[in-house]
Amino acid sequence: MESVAEMQRRAKKRLPPSVYSALIAGSERGNTYDDNMAAFGELGFAPHVAGHAAVRDQSTTVMGQHISMPVIISPTGVQAVDPDGEVAVARAAAARGTIMGLSSFASKSVEDVAAVNSQTLFQVYWLGTREEMVARMERAKAAGAVGMILTLDWSFSYGRDWGSPAIPETMNLAAMAKFAPEGLIRPAWLYKFAKSGRIPDLTTPNILPAGAPQPPTFFGAYGMWQQTPPPSWEDIAWLRAQWDGPFMLKGISRVDDARRAVDAGFSAISVSNHGGNNLDGTPATIRMLPAVAEAVGDEIEVLLDGGIRRGSDVVKAVALGARAVMIGRAYLWGLAANGQAGVENVFDVLRMGVDSALLGMGKSSIADLRPDDIVVPDGFVRALGADVDQAARTL
Repeated sequence: MESVAEMQRRAKKRLPPSVYSALIAGSERGNTYDDNMAAFGELGFAPHVAGHAAVRDQSTTVMGQHISMPVIISPTGVQAVDPDGEVAVARAAAARGTIMGLSSFASKSVEDVAAVNSQTLFQVYWLGTREEMVARMERAKAAGAVGMILTLDWSFSYGRDWGSPAIPETMNLAAMAKFAPEGLIRPAWLYKFAKSGRIPDLTTPNILPAGAPQPPTFFGAYGMWQQTPPPSWEDIAWLRAQWDGPFMLKGISRVDDARRAVDAGFSAISVSNHGGNNLDGTPATIRMLPAVAEAVGDEIEVLLDGGIRRGSDVVKAVALGARAVMIGRAYLWGLAANGQAGVENVFDVLRMGVDSALLGMGKSSIADLRPDDIVVPDGFVRALGADVDQAARTL
């Protein structure tokens, strides 16, 4: 498939309607979801026409890991659109030489995922007691995770103007009977699960200690998160100190918060609005990236997630200050459309798009990209919290 958009169309045709709707996600009116993608279209390129390099280098490093291209897997929960779920995604990322981000809400264990991708980053929420949080990180380390991600940009939407899918608590007999009509109209998807001998797994095995007899369902884990008081910056600094390796804070929108992440000792931050699935009305991440990168890019690795659909989007983000981007929906559509091969296809589409953009711009490497390679219209950038940060630094 030649585009992520085509992968999305294939996924829509293959998945039961409720499952596909869950992948779209977004919150309320979907303003942030839409702006994440539309904002990339407002940016242009300033290409050269001669002196182009015959070979272009896309390799970089993220959190000490050498990767073949500036694209890594963003952690997403319960990838039950395919029987192999997160394991298939991890294999695809390894095959394309890049990092696997694994959610603590994943449907596959960190042991199984790290076994197929040695560049696994384990993602955690501020969830449960401090002892439980440390235990999750220790389990991930024992499994082979090379870094951590703390996600703070999730507020969980309670409603969407285009409707929210019905997601069962667990796939018991009653749920299977209820959703059977949807499955029957998607026979290829149903057959793949039947052939594997498994049903869609809605449990979260990474929340409890390894081998726990009854891991919570997604909604059970969500309930635990909902009952945990939100963290302070002191809490966040404490959690970072519990891990002796690279640690990313995901969810930055503001310059002053980026500065606090630096002060707390994080190795990397991701400019993120959870793919439009949190506070609707938050600006597109690419609008917020330049101010954050300018403020702290020399002190911490800056990544971006949200709205990446093509290689040219990746190039725009890197030129405006991102070390790399994190993809979410794009690889989930690949997984839904064709399992591991579909995810590999998504990486290949993005890689070719990056290469084409570098060629057109006369760049031999992503390391050569600069902000002046991008045409940024007046008023495009949103420097949230910049004034607050500057006022604090002048006191």
